[in-house]
Amino acid sequence: MLAVFCLRLALGMLAALTLLNPKVMHPRFFRTHFVTVLGLSVVAAVLDWNTSAQIPLAITVGLTLIGSLVWIFEHPPGGWIALALSAIAMVFSLAKLSASNSSLGRLVLDGGLTEIYSTGTSLASRIASDLTAAALLGFAMTAMLVGHSYLISPGLTIKPLMRQIAALGVALILRAAVAGLALWYWSTDHDIANLNDENVLWLPVRWFVGLIGPAVFGFMAFRTAQIKSTQSATGILYVVVILVFLGELTSLLLTRNTGLPL
Repeated sequence: MLAVFCLRLALGMLAALTLLNPKVMHPRFFRTHFVTVLGLSVVAAVLDWNTSAQIPLAITVGLTLIGSLVWIFEHPPGGWIALALSAIAMVFSLAKLSASNSSLGRLVLDGGLTEIYSTGTSLASRIASDLTAAALLGFAMTAMLVGHSYLISPGLTIKPLMRQIAALGVALILRAAVAGLALWYWSTDHDIANLNDENVLWLPVRWFVGLIGPAVFGFMAFRTAQIKSTQSATGILYVVVILVFLGELTSLLLTRNTGLPL
């Protein structure tokens, strides 16, 4: 479960870099991002090395290592190619790990196993969950780190921060849509008022902490950034990152229990 979280965060951070211009942001920001992604990939590989994702994980670690070395240069040769290849390898690794984390579309009912998703739907839901979770985690983290850049580059334009916060808002909407659809599907066979079901107890944490909370604080960060109070916006984004982390970890727990991206 933690390996999936690390890879989702790493993939999202790579995706967030595509909205940044190396001519505006200092190359060290890209280099630091890649080193962080490399660390997350290594942690994921160590945690789930003895799985079917062993080869994709090894390739992911190798490519992110190359990326972190390439972005040492101010004008990195093949920097965007390294980013694209790292992201592709990460998607394959994530697909393998996510399948083992979920209950593969099965739920224990009355002592038996009842299939609740067809194979195609289960695969589609995992892909949607992985990509939207990665986007939410990555843009939240990158927005906060971009905010920090204003401490060492006070002349930096406000556009990179605004763009990251806007992308965070879009990712949050998409993530809520995927989780909402899964919740609707799950509630057709379950009583969401049944407190004897541990999943019902986790749902408020997942929604209020992981989705509604980041939406409220994300809007506050956006409005604060509009008046160019970058330090205050960065502080608010710290809260967003913590809430998103807690929400996505809770989502992984619910996915493991139900097979659905709640």
